[in-house]
Amino acid sequence: MSIKVENISKKYGSQQVLDNVSFNIPSGQIVGFLGPNGAGKSTMMKIITGFIPDFTGNAEVAGINIRTAPIEAKRMIGYLPEHNPLYLDMYVKEYLLFVAKSYGMGRESAKKVDEMVQKTGLTEEYRKKIGQLSKGYRQRVGLAQALIHDPQVLILDEPTTGLDPNQVVDVRNLIIETGKEKTVMLSTHIMQEVKAICQRVMIINKGQLVADDAQSMLTETLDFVVETEQPIDEQHFSAIAGIIQISPISSNIIEIQATRDIRSDIFQTALNKGLMIKTLKQKEQNMEEVFRELTK
Repeated sequence: MSIKVENISKKYGSQQVLDNVSFNIPSGQIVGFLGPNGAGKSTMMKIITGFIPDFTGNAEVAGINIRTAPIEAKRMIGYLPEHNPLYLDMYVKEYLLFVAKSYGMGRESAKKVDEMVQKTGLTEEYRKKIGQLSKGYRQRVGLAQALIHDPQVLILDEPTTGLDPNQVVDVRNLIIETGKEKTVMLSTHIMQEVKAICQRVMIINKGQLVADDAQSMLTETLDFVVETEQPIDEQHFSAIAGIIQISPISSNIIEIQATRDIRSDIFQTALNKGLMIKTLKQKEQNMEEVFRELTK
């Protein structure tokens, strides 16, 4: 496993920020790590990257324990924090050379910097000081420094925050391309980003992992709203196979959650029960609804 987390807990004083969280992420997977503000996302990322050494449980990156061998583990990680810490008075190329040399690349540094400048779309900006760059180009510099040492694992905390739509698309494409060869774990509040990038979604709430599955699995249930001319009893439809839950909305409207398309069964059941259906609508469940349901 590229990332292995076992029973991690973390407190700040009396506040339980992470509570016995465990998960594994294999190589070559892009995973969205979601949760409301204060849920523990950034704390977990800082533990995995070695910025927070004081925690209970175990964390490994590429089979290396982050607590017992932090330097070796950090060599396997590229990290872009939420607040991208850059030296604003340095030129882009100067900064990336500094980062490359700090990883001990030596003579390969200049070649690697040129490669990253091209890969992250900084060709027209690399002669500028970082402080002169827009938010979008600063994010690209942050991605370049995270990728420059060719890490196995990429940890990205809110990588597209504050970017304009064109910049968002460019950064997303870069992440998708990177994810073909590396493990990517990214935190975001933008659900469209999850849909566009991630193969798997983990949702954390109040320090606990409340969902962990393929993106398609989290949104695979179907919701139907049934309105009839007559008063409706939810028991009328309870025998239909595949129903998860029936919720009354009013005397003649119910909402049915199911694991399959049951519209023909609803019509047949209504006919058998002498009910006249006025409307039958299928609601499309999206990631926003799943997120709200799991974190409310």
